[in-house]
Amino acid sequence: MKILLLLVLLGIHSASARTHSLKYFFTGSSEVSNFPQFVVVGLVDDVQILHYDSNTMRAEPKQDWMSKITDPQYWERHTGLYLDTQQRFKATIEILKPRFNQTGGVHVFQFMYGCDWDDETGEVNGGYNQFGYDGEDFIALDLKTETWIAPSSQAFITKNQWEADKAQLAYQKYYYTQYCPEWLKKFLEYGKSTLQRTELPSVSLLQKSPSSPVTCHATGFYPNKAVLSWRKDGEDHHEDVDHGETLPNHDGTFQMSTDLRVSSIPPEDWRKYDCVFQLSGVEDVVKVLDKDAVQSNREKPMDTTIIIIVAVVVLIVIIFAAAAFLLYRRFSAKSAPSPASSTEVQQLNTERE
Repeated sequence: MKILLLLVLLGIHSASARTHSLKYFFTGSSEVSNFPQFVVVGLVDDVQILHYDSNTMRAEPKQDWMSKITDPQYWERHTGLYLDTQQRFKATIEILKPRFNQTGGVHVFQFMYGCDWDDETGEVNGGYNQFGYDGEDFIALDLKTETWIAPSSQAFITKNQWEADKAQLAYQKYYYTQYCPEWLKKFLEYGKSTLQRTELPSVSLLQKSPSSPVTCHATGFYPNKAVLSWRKDGEDHHEDVDHGETLPNHDGTFQMSTDLRVSSIPPEDWRKYDCVFQLSGVEDVVKVLDKDAVQSNREKPMDTTIIIIVAVVVLIVIIFAAAAFLLYRRFSAKSAPSPASSTEVQQLNTERE
């Protein structure tokens, strides 16, 4: 899996319904405009718990419960650690540029590590330690073989140096199989009200035009380990279906969507299809494909009728107003003139002077 900048920012990661994760992302960069030179993000079950960047130069909690379970010394220690790592990342980019025959320009060095734990079986499903450079995998630890995997020749020097340090490899194995899962369990307990809550989504059917696919959109759910799919006659349906990504909302919940191309489905068969949202431990949310339930940008027949009626009423009002004005003008022409404008009155007034 390539470690990309987007993953650092969003922390998007797929996992099974019973698997929890603790992950840290480090990103060092050079000559990237409008972005800090160094960023650290800590995530538990894809919820950000920690942040540091080279602009603030301070490690900070991102959840209220993290503030409650830690003291100022905890954040001072992490700030000092990340300040040191920041300088190391800057130096690493300068080391790697000659290896890749590079000089100046934009460069990004990334590091991701963490572990997964299954709360049902108690199994530690992972422990990952991966480095990336300029969007490509650079080197990664294989815990099973206790070796480093180097996909490019530029990483061979690093691979040989790190594999020669047997003590460090032993520590890595202990950290990812013992120490990391212990902290993951602690964080899950400390943040139980947030991390182990369940929120069901609002599910809607959307369509831009009659020829567009129908989008089943679910938003506001938590956790993100959910499935959104289409069924036909109660069976999973995969034909003419396009699945979107799971994306975070600003409030810590998630959203996802899946499209069904309906151009080849006869109108009388629409109700054979339904969209199903599934989240472990709760009842499925089912939305039947019904034309009346589909929200669209296009005008509905009733909307068009109302618009026509309103237009006719307005036209009638205009016609009556015009007729009334003409009648008024005709009536005014036959009535006695105003004394102030009467020629006869003016003449009499002159004769009296």
